[in-house]
Amino acid sequence: MGKQLWRAAVAGGAAAVFTAVAAVPAGAVEGGASFSRVQVNGGKPIVIGTTKEVVVPASFRMTTERQGKWRAVFLYRSGGDRLWHTIETDECVKAGSGVCDISERMYFQPGVYDMRNSEAGAWKVAAEVYFKGGGGDVDDKGQTVYVQRNSRLTVNASPEPVAKGRTVTVTGKVTRADWETRKYASYGGRHVSLQFKPAGATSYTTVKKVYANGSGVLKTTVKASRTGTWRWAYYGNTTTGPSTSPGDGVVVK
Repeated sequence: MGKQLWRAAVAGGAAAVFTAVAAVPAGAVEGGASFSRVQVNGGKPIVIGTTKEVVVPASFRMTTERQGKWRAVFLYRSGGDRLWHTIETDECVKAGSGVCDISERMYFQPGVYDMRNSEAGAWKVAAEVYFKGGGGDVDDKGQTVYVQRNSRLTVNASPEPVAKGRTVTVTGKVTRADWETRKYASYGGRHVSLQFKPAGATSYTTVKKVYANGSGVLKTTVKASRTGTWRWAYYGNTTTGPSTSPGDGVVVK
């Protein structure tokens, strides 16, 4: 099956975002095509760390009587800024006369191209086609996709082992991806859940919620009642993805 591969233009040191010729309007720019069944990442947020490439699946149906040389769905903000590093689209799978179903992969490569932290948050979805022989069509699809900075959590529960009824101190730290430094930085003030899984159980239960301090540090105490595993869970927000720490087991004697 043939594929089309497009890469973001690098200008001014920012490959992740470039300015389109014009902002995307509510309807067609020139007409000649319509887009439906548009999906980006199954409707889920796109979470990006500092180095690892993230591949985002997308798909859409295009209806037109003209032959397209480039067609894709993409993310944009008002003013025409677009967000992607590489887009790969498959050739048309015909679904009827003049109707194509197209699969796409949108690549984000923070370890290769520059990204700005301000790019985290809400992005709109549009679809476009450029026709062979000139002209094209761009449609706003009325969808919103959230692009988020990845978060991380650490945990330590002590002492290990501990006598029943004594105090267990659980600490940890919340960090999140800084796209500009390509490192993880402290993420202070977060509301994080402390969770416990008893030995032999298959799921965690939230015991309490704790705010991280300004440096992202978490600390709380609980009474030791039974052997099990402790962890932290953060549920994220519009600019930052959710995360859970590894578990730290404590034997209660």
